Amino acid sequence: KARTKRIVESIISLIILIVTFPILLIAGLLIKLEDGGPIFYSQIRNGFEGSKFRILKLRTMIINAEKEGIQWANNSDQRITNIGRILRKLRIDELPQLFLVISGEMSLIGPRPERPKIDDLLRKHLPNYDLRYSIKPGISGWAQVNYPYGSSIEDSKYKLSYDIYYIKNFSILLDCIIFFKTIRLVLNGKGSTPKKR
Repeated sequence: KARTKRIVESIISLIILIVTFPILLIAGLLIKLEDGGPIFYSQIRNGFEGSKFRILKLRTMIINAEKEGIQWANNSDQRITNIGRILRKLRIDELPQLFLVISGEMSLIGPRPERPKIDDLLRKHLPNYDLRYSIKPGISGWAQVNYPYGSSIEDSKYKLSYDIYYIKNFSILLDCIIFFKTIRLVLNGKGSTPKKR
């Protein structure tokens, strides 16, 4: 199963990158024009069995967005740029991660990788939290298609339950369901903002 998943996901990722390459070029140009800052944003995340890797995304926040420390995004986050809001809504900012699927550091489908400092916080509050790293992290997952963007420990608790469900019930069929649910979310522009409280 794991080998089939790896091969199929790599092929799909390559196809998506080829098809969306013009969109990436336009998005990169708009990011540069808005504030003159870097087009890409990279960050260390925890991966399979706790290994560290560098995630790559299109930059959607202002330069030095976390100069005051790590924080969750929220509905009125002033750090998100104008073009960034559009890229996040349509999930275009996530496209560069497809290169990581091809290289084998990520999966197309799996629990979303988190920052080490956020993981350290969540481990203190959520039992069995590290189970989510028993498989490769993914760009989209069962939690992402069933629950809005997480912005609190409580949100992370719910999302963890979805991640554990996915790990225990992994199948190619479930991956296909998540893939098509992800496409529907992208087309509807939903699930990319924190849950309103």
